[in-house]
Amino acid sequence: MSTPARKPRKQRTFSAFGDVRKMPSEYEIVTHAQNWNTRDGRMSTFEQNPSSPINLWFLTYRENSPLQVDDWDGWHDPDKVAYRSYVNMQAEEQTKLDGLLDSYNEAGADAEFPAEQVARLGALFTPSRYLVHGFQQVQAYIGYLGHSSYITSAAGYANADLLRRVTIVGYRTRELQMAHPDSGIGTEERKRWESDAAWQPAREAVERMLVAYDFGEAFTALNLVLAPTLDDVLLRQLGQVSKAAGDELEWHLGNVLGKDAKRRDRWCGGLARFCVQQRAENEKPLHKWIDRWSPLADAAAEGLAPLLGKPAGEVVAEARAAREKLHAGIFSTADAAAAAG
Repeated sequence: MSTPARKPRKQRTFSAFGDVRKMPSEYEIVTHAQNWNTRDGRMSTFEQNPSSPINLWFLTYRENSPLQVDDWDGWHDPDKVAYRSYVNMQAEEQTKLDGLLDSYNEAGADAEFPAEQVARLGALFTPSRYLVHGFQQVQAYIGYLGHSSYITSAAGYANADLLRRVTIVGYRTRELQMAHPDSGIGTEERKRWESDAAWQPAREAVERMLVAYDFGEAFTALNLVLAPTLDDVLLRQLGQVSKAAGDELEWHLGNVLGKDAKRRDRWCGGLARFCVQQRAENEKPLHKWIDRWSPLADAAAEGLAPLLGKPAGEVVAEARAAREKLHAGIFSTADAAAAAG
């Protein structure tokens, strides 16, 4: 007696994703709808009185931000970075970096740097940990206020990148201090950050950004203006100047950390472009914030130029070009559609 054939089972979908009728990726499964401070558009984000300080904060600076999209879950990180992929990627990168640092340390490369390069690193590179820590604080805030877990996740990994960068700068500071104990490296960084005229425009920009509470403005100030501008100065330009001075290690470091910066530019540029494509009105506040923060970024780059040893106009022009290249990818599609219409 033959067994009757079973009917094929109906393909199931994942209800959290809607009727998509496809298997979600690992990135989507571990990232989708994970935020605990988003409650389906309710005015009261937290289980408290709607007028409690924390609920009013989110209502004011996130729900009522000028930057608005109907469905924030529609945006995904273009690199689809999830926890497992991030840990594996950065573990591999750190292994390579550790090997690089060890090889230069064993060769005694730091002790061979010319005095001019040692002074440059002590004035520009080692104090940069204060700037980067300020960036990290704002990136953490952006992730906390994120409208969707896709935004919170991307900001969280960018935050981790900045913490890694602070650690690397600290490690290099100690190595340079041991190689040049009379240089002031390792002891003068805070004084330089707080008092050196070259650092004050950058310090002002960071401190102003720390009180830019609106989600859209904080995101724009950091990820679309200050970070791409000053990363060009502190990673790319410093790396090139260092290589010309015989310090290839700082050039390599700039390239390694530059990978993190480029990944940040991809997701931040993609998120801003998504906002403009979803709602054309978003272009106005984005331009307003870019115009507000760009002079601060240019002033910061100009202030650091003497420490870099390059003409201020050249430093600012190169840093501004890096920033504007990112902006071109955000607005070009919308501008072209408007022109066609």
